[in-house]
Amino acid sequence: MPVKKDETSRRYVEVEVEVPGTPEEVWQAIATGPGVTSWFVPTRVEERVGGAVVANFGPGMDSLSTITAWEPPRRFAADSNDMGPGSPAIATEWTVEAKAGGTCVVRVVHAWFADSDDWDKQFEGFENGWPAFFRILRLYLTHFRGQNGVNLQLMGVASDPTAGEASAALTSRLGIAAAGPGQRVQAAADAPALAGQVERVGPAEHPELLLLLDAPAPGIAHLFALPMGGQVYLPVRLYLFGDQPAAVAAREEPAWQAWMARHFPMPAQPG
Repeated sequence: MPVKKDETSRRYVEVEVEVPGTPEEVWQAIATGPGVTSWFVPTRVEERVGGAVVANFGPGMDSLSTITAWEPPRRFAADSNDMGPGSPAIATEWTVEAKAGGTCVVRVVHAWFADSDDWDKQFEGFENGWPAFFRILRLYLTHFRGQNGVNLQLMGVASDPTAGEASAALTSRLGIAAAGPGQRVQAAADAPALAGQVERVGPAEHPELLLLLDAPAPGIAHLFALPMGGQVYLPVRLYLFGDQPAAVAAREEPAWQAWMARHFPMPAQPG
């Protein structure tokens, strides 16, 4: 969808999703550090106007914003400037709207002021990225509402030239290729522990695999391919719940890191 514009040079993108839960339950998921960590990326939230929101997308990849409005359980807003040198400031607003039948609509709007289209493509990336995370949010609120999960983020780089081929290489190595929604999968014996039901398989142009896990713990797994800078990255995100998820994560993370390094090593950093 194209970036929307108004007569004041304000540009914005917006995405929404309907999820189960009361406004208070949904607010806990989208506006607290433990809640956001349970379906997005590891996040810290100072729950007040002027407080900081720090979202960690990987080593050295913190996104920092400052809360400008705080109205639980309906609305909060925050300002940031994470797009790089010369980029416009981003004003982000989250709202929660109760619906009949025990659901809520969550809406996120990213807005900025600019006199040109220079940054539109980057902001369209926000709009394209949220639906995948909102699918995880819906699963979280459906199956693990009120629980605080442990978030594991892993990354590899494929030797394959396209996202589709890279995604196929990842799922084939894991032994879970070709499964469709509703089917149960279990990783191969030489792969890290991973088993559960397939919730979604993405299209070839945006390959992803979303699982509702029963091993290594109850939880959610999201695997996808991300072309960037002439390479195809393979993020693997695990959201673990149940009894002692931190202990399970501490046990499983080294196995995942070793497996990814063996099959999909990250490029060496220049010394």
